[in-house]
Amino acid sequence: MAQLVVRKLENTVKERLQRRARRNGHSMEEEVREILRNAVAEKRPSSGGLGTRIAALVSKRGGLKTPIPEFRGHEIKPATFD
Repeated sequence: MAQLVVRKLENTVKERLQRRARRNGHSMEEEVREILRNAVAEKRPSSGGLGTRIAALVSKRGGLKTPIPEFRGHEIKPATFD
């Protein structure tokens, strides 16, 4: 098993960890292990890509009045400034 040393931990954080450990019936060391296990096991929900975020913003404001055509498969041409 690995060991981890945490330096410069505020006294208030240590005291809160001790209280939390007592509430859960653990030693402070076991409480910290449990907190770390839970922290690395979290599965964050995917926020989606840019399109998903834009769609969410638009839907909050009443949605679109006309459909937006799909552009996949179309040739991309650079802009001209004549």
